[in-house]
Amino acid sequence: MTKRPHIIIFNPDEMRADAQAHLGNPAAVTPHLDEFARTDAVSFSNAYCQNPVCVPSRCSFFTGLYPHVRGHRTMSYLLHPGETTMLQELKEAGYYVWMNDRNDLTAGQIPGWTESHASEIHYGGQKPQGPGPVNPGLRGEPGSKDYYSHFEGQLKVDAEGKNYNADDEAVDAAIDRIRNRPADQPLCIFLGLMFPHVPYRVEEPYFSAIDRSKLPPRIRLEECSGKSKAIEMIHGYVGMDAYTEKDWDELRAVYLGMCMKVDEQFGRLVQALKDEGIYDDCAIFFLSDHGDFTGDYGLPEKAQNTFEDCLTRVPFLVKPPKGVELDPGVSDSLVELVDFYATAMDFSGVTPSHTHFGRSLRPVLADRKASVRSFVCCEGGRMPGESHCDEYHRNGKNGASPSIVYWPKMRTQADDQGHEKGIMIRTDRYKYICRPIGRDELYDLASDPGERTNRIDDPDCAGIVTELRCKMLKWLEATADIVPYTGDSRFTPEMLWARVRGLVPPDKEAEVRAMIRDGVPFPTIMGYCRELHGEN
Repeated sequence: MTKRPHIIIFNPDEMRADAQAHLGNPAAVTPHLDEFARTDAVSFSNAYCQNPVCVPSRCSFFTGLYPHVRGHRTMSYLLHPGETTMLQELKEAGYYVWMNDRNDLTAGQIPGWTESHASEIHYGGQKPQGPGPVNPGLRGEPGSKDYYSHFEGQLKVDAEGKNYNADDEAVDAAIDRIRNRPADQPLCIFLGLMFPHVPYRVEEPYFSAIDRSKLPPRIRLEECSGKSKAIEMIHGYVGMDAYTEKDWDELRAVYLGMCMKVDEQFGRLVQALKDEGIYDDCAIFFLSDHGDFTGDYGLPEKAQNTFEDCLTRVPFLVKPPKGVELDPGVSDSLVELVDFYATAMDFSGVTPSHTHFGRSLRPVLADRKASVRSFVCCEGGRMPGESHCDEYHRNGKNGASPSIVYWPKMRTQADDQGHEKGIMIRTDRYKYICRPIGRDELYDLASDPGERTNRIDDPDCAGIVTELRCKMLKWLEATADIVPYTGDSRFTPEMLWARVRGLVPPDKEAEVRAMIRDGVPFPTIMGYCRELHGEN
């Protein structure tokens, strides 16, 4: 059998695609990812997640299924027994699966369930963590401009000039496992980080490394028309109108500093693979679950049911193992994160245990101009009355407290139209968002890449809307559900025995019952029983 490659999954949380320098951001500092894309991998500039928040996104890209297939579209419904993941499938196929304790994937209340997906789980908190912010009181009192900004700014450093965090600990543990890997099993490493998830905070040298003067223009909500009610409501609740452009630039620079730290951690992991002499034997995937507003549309953080590129377009870099044809560099082909599942399973040589909707990216890795999709989709939000699907109502009968920094988003979720369900379909030119209630959206990305002007009511676009609705309908029809590979019996053993007992001599009863118990097809059993009864 062909030697199976090691599967390395590096998964930052809340990282935008345009936080990488090689995708055109002049302020980004990501030298390791840039070099990785230039020489050894394909970086997909048009990679889209299937949900703009972490739990549904991970449930999707680790199974190859869209959120609607099994209802994974909230932060509180994770994978349950009867569902599987790539991690579990690789483990059962002989991989040594290591992951850190950044879950957001499997239901944690079920004993042993999360553990069944890995050979080893690294639990953090074993090493002292770095000091807190330089300005710990920055948030201020309710009503201050930073109260809901998630901005904490510069972190202090310890006596060694470092701020060692949970991500550093997890990266170090993964490197240790790489250096002390099993001799007789291929590795699968799933390294799920917290950075650059909010709060926006980072230490030196990352804090000062971002040149504020090079930041690209921010997309301002005042320049937009026809945006979703979610954006309008969250913008009103966060109360950041007093933020100046200098304030926003500082927040954006800190976010990019966090991404710079992620880049350095990735570089350390790659170097460990090279030092161990197994880099060529690895399939390496760098992908984020979703993005971050980071000041675009006057907002921090993210939302569960809006689909702007800053939230849905994510970093996705793939290095195949040596021997797989590769055309390194940037590809603008449309891809989805469900394609991660298909590609990793393809490289591993492990047959998926269930129907899935990912597509192997081998053709695009071999030729960056190749295409596997003509459109991509993303989905989120809830239907009216589904209060169990929002975080506000899950915090008790009185809802979430305004003191919670996430309150603006959670309060918006309490509104049926603020949390309205939606599906995005995006082609190479247009993005259309369809909602059962509320406001649909259409953007011409060729003339409006910032998605500032909603043209859903433009009569000149009526034909485009109809075409995209038809594509979405066919996509939903094709992906609406999956049928398990295993089949069920329509009858219990006693029901089957009742159908043949009149044909079976007493001395053959035990034999026929054994056939029924062992799952012999009923037509075979019936034929045998008729022979026993003397029928032709």
